[in-house]
Amino acid sequence: MNSKKKNVPAGLFKRCPKCDYSIYSKELQLSLWVCPKCDYHFRLPARRRIKMLIDEGTFKEYDSNISASDPLSFKDIKAYPEKVSESVKKSGLNEAAVSGTAKIGGYDISLCVLDFYFMGGSMGSAVGEKVCRAGERALRKKIPFIAVSASGGARMQEGILSLMQMAKTAAVIAKLDKERIPYFSVMCDPTSGGVSASFAMLGDVNIAESRALIAFAGPRVIKQTIKQDLPPDFQSAEFVRDHGMIDMVVDREDLRGELIRLLWLFSKKPSNK
Repeated sequence: MNSKKKNVPAGLFKRCPKCDYSIYSKELQLSLWVCPKCDYHFRLPARRRIKMLIDEGTFKEYDSNISASDPLSFKDIKAYPEKVSESVKKSGLNEAAVSGTAKIGGYDISLCVLDFYFMGGSMGSAVGEKVCRAGERALRKKIPFIAVSASGGARMQEGILSLMQMAKTAAVIAKLDKERIPYFSVMCDPTSGGVSASFAMLGDVNIAESRALIAFAGPRVIKQTIKQDLPPDFQSAEFVRDHGMIDMVVDREDLRGELIRLLWLFSKKPSNK
């Protein structure tokens, strides 16, 4: 009798971090990386999310040469440039944001997507610049701007230069508002800190993926500060929507369709599609 166990190929199954259910990788891909048992929305790399949202073959990337500098010569456990280098290798990106133009449902849009797998999607000078340029591109071309956020907030390694990006990105959104150019903000898990406190919450329509964490400070910090127990599902997308901070919560499979509907509603020239 052969008692040897057969080895399961690496990557064949993915374990859900919420319910611990093992999901066949191909099944997970078909479900847009949403757990079929508990509806947990897996975090997505920026390029995978772009592919999921846009009309195939329409994305044109801009500003791919913009990357982080080290203005403070910052070092904690590791030097800042070393951390950036590790994230470049891990994510395949040179920064925590990918921006460009594309079509969604036939509508021209300017798009900027944050990638949580690059230093937690944190917003330093390079990310702030990419967001601003994407907004200014929408301004010049007179097309809607869509920002997709997944971020732990401002990048502490750049100090005040990182915090400046909050005002900088908000100023560009104000320009879009003045020119009546639509801006839709999509918040994914997590959207927090200086990103939620700036451009992520300034959309004409603020959308969150189902069950995403939407916050400024995390629940543990708030609980320690106010010395009180927090409500169930505190800072979940559904809780935040029910308390008036965002407009809608959308399941991932419906997100592209919802954006097309909004583009149609806000468009002066509705698409034949």
